Amino acid sequence: VALARFVHNDRLIDALTTQAFNALLRSPGARAYYDRQRARGAGHNAALRQLANRLVGILHGCLKTGTPYDETTAWAHHIHSAAA
Repeated sequence: VALARFVHNDRLIDALTTQAFNALLRSPGARAYYDRQRARGAGHNAALRQLANRLVGILHGCLKTGTPYDETTAWAHHIHSAAA
């Protein structure tokens, strides 16, 4: 049986997890995204990992388009759907 190798950069994972946790505490959009992941049945670590991946996607979009981070733009669809 062939298994996939699980290789990752521990420093990068730690930095992303820390960023996600701090965003969770300070960003209403990040909190709404995290809460939605938890409501779907994800555990704390899985939801935090998914939030970190979403933040990386937002960062990539900012770098690709050359626009600064904007809370309302980044999380607009998550905040509106959580409020509904």
